[in-house]
Amino acid sequence: MNKIQVTEIGSEQLDSRVFNLYEKKEKIYVRKMEGLFQSIRLFSGWPLLLGYFLLPWLNTDGHQAILFDLPERKFHIFWLTLWPQDFTLLMWTLAIAAFALFFVTTLWGRVWCGYTCPQTVWTAIFMWAEQITEGERNQRIKLDQVPSVFSANGRNKAGWNKLWRRGLKHGMWLGIAALTGVTFIGYFYGIRDLVSDALQWQLPLIAIAWSVFFTLATYINAGWMREHVCIYMCPYARFQSAMFDQDTLIISYDEKRGEQRGSRKRSSDYKAQGLGDCIDCTLCVQVCPTGIDIRDGLQYECIGCARCIDACDSIMAKMDYPKGLISYTTQNKLAGGHWTWKRPKLIGYGVALLVMLLMFAGVLYTRMPLRLDVIRDRGQLYQQVAGGMIENVYLLKIINMDRVDHLYTLSIDGLPDARLLPDQAIAITAGEISELMVRVQMDPDRLQDFNTRFDFILEAEQAPVKGRALRARSESRYIGPRPL
Repeated sequence: MNKIQVTEIGSEQLDSRVFNLYEKKEKIYVRKMEGLFQSIRLFSGWPLLLGYFLLPWLNTDGHQAILFDLPERKFHIFWLTLWPQDFTLLMWTLAIAAFALFFVTTLWGRVWCGYTCPQTVWTAIFMWAEQITEGERNQRIKLDQVPSVFSANGRNKAGWNKLWRRGLKHGMWLGIAALTGVTFIGYFYGIRDLVSDALQWQLPLIAIAWSVFFTLATYINAGWMREHVCIYMCPYARFQSAMFDQDTLIISYDEKRGEQRGSRKRSSDYKAQGLGDCIDCTLCVQVCPTGIDIRDGLQYECIGCARCIDACDSIMAKMDYPKGLISYTTQNKLAGGHWTWKRPKLIGYGVALLVMLLMFAGVLYTRMPLRLDVIRDRGQLYQQVAGGMIENVYLLKIINMDRVDHLYTLSIDGLPDARLLPDQAIAITAGEISELMVRVQMDPDRLQDFNTRFDFILEAEQAPVKGRALRARSESRYIGPRPL
């Protein structure tokens, strides 16, 4: 009951395989590989990696370049400061990122997974640490077969060699993971404050807890789980098929050219032997970080890292065969057709992405770094003051979201001849939230209704921002006596 038979019908053969549903997955020993696409992955991964570690140390306008200050409820992103009132911008950003992923996946397949995904980049770093401490693929396989030093009464030299190599590897893993975790917390705590407080043993328990958590998460995900994260935990592998079509760029094995597989001498007439270009060296399997055989066809475990392409091309070059037995291609090309960008799905994603980018740019450009909220005093509807005037009281909450101090003028629109008290300029420093109690007095004979709509207008006296006046408007109500 714990086995399942899978039958695949290909163009020329029937492949029937039996899988044990509870079978322990074999450990994958990834072979080191160099080539064109691995160089591309190197140049795409390192800038992102350096940016992750170095950006918290950069300063702009007197603060950390990227700082998500949760206690102050401010997100500093270079020269832009976002407040909770800018939550819609976050929604726009998430929507744009989602449609960008849809568009890129439909066009280029899993290029994100293969070249820029943090899981892929950090796993590659951990694999590099593994290679320099334990050796290449065959050396690691032999090292795993060496008995533990503790089972040899301390006299097993090979066991001691295994112990120190493994210890050095895990030490490097923990060091990289700790640097990753501390840097991540630095985006929220402030990297300089984090390091300073840690050196003075004044780091809060919450910062220590989160640093340890992300250190362990990096250590486990990139060191121990590796391909399991991509295969079992990442949802992207599961729903990517909804974005693929016949012209999506995928990594594929040319079955018509490669079959039948078999070993041969370099100078032999393998065509006369009924063989294809594939020499069945299994190098494409040995270099795959998820342990799949690309020759079995398109599989959801494939992350598009192109290691198998570089491996196969290196073998084809040694055999004097044309490269491209495994290559980036499309299903239409494999069937003898041609690639085209004129696809409804791709055009739809592209148009939606472009529209959202333009709207996001418009919202960002017209964003006013000033917020005015008005709360009317509900303790009493109104009160009569000296001279027969009617008075309403309001609480104004003013947020100066700009990076500079401002002096504001408050006025009223919609209440003719109304008197505002206090009638003076309001000074608010950069990033400050200020509350101000104001009174509005008016002659009841000038009221056209007992409940009148009007607006408070707050405007900065300094130079305009982006060619526009720095102004905020908030609606409120003025209550007077009900006419008899």
